[in-house]
Amino acid sequence: MITLKIIKTSYLTHNVKQFVVEKPKDFVYKPGHSTYLSINQPGWEDKRRPFTFTSLNAWPHLEFIIKIYDEHNGVTKQMGTLNAGDEFIMHEVFGSIDYKGPGIFLAGGTGITPFIAIFRALHYSGNMRKIALIYSNQKRDDVILGEELFQMLGPAYLNVFTREGVIGFKERKIDKKFLIETIGRFDRRFYVCGPKSFTEEITEALISLGAEPESIVI
Repeated sequence: MITLKIIKTSYLTHNVKQFVVEKPKDFVYKPGHSTYLSINQPGWEDKRRPFTFTSLNAWPHLEFIIKIYDEHNGVTKQMGTLNAGDEFIMHEVFGSIDYKGPGIFLAGGTGITPFIAIFRALHYSGNMRKIALIYSNQKRDDVILGEELFQMLGPAYLNVFTREGVIGFKERKIDKKFLIETIGRFDRRFYVCGPKSFTEEITEALISLGAEPESIVI
């Protein structure tokens, strides 16, 4: 366990908060990997939840991007009250998603977080070739770091909105029909991350369309 002081906080969307946090000396992790965090406040020290590093090893600090669930009286609601000077307790680090080579990334909501560090690492090293992202959210306002994602991926970045609710908007969902129209070929690698139902449905659809199970990283 390591206590980490929060350097800065800001909201990236109406319910997604960015935390810039002190980095322990000589601390190293892989893009796509996660850790368990708890809050260094009475009653919260043992309530651990998994969160993904979105920063890079070369950075002087750690970054976490966390969805705040105000409707639940839980850890993330309490994190919504934290500011610079407050502290996290960092527990063990573990592998969430490992980058295994070029492929198509499919993210739902905050499922984008493991991909952010992977994309940043690839972009920094000039290895963004044959990388594409399909990113599903309810509305445009829910997109996390959309501008940065577009800067890194360009036309290989596609947003899908399920409930945009504006005139002329056509609701889209990443289903089998969408995958056929958008991807076409399934003899490639896929990375899938999002809510449990999102991950299960898309993985099932990809396999039914001919993707090899071992080529899908979830």
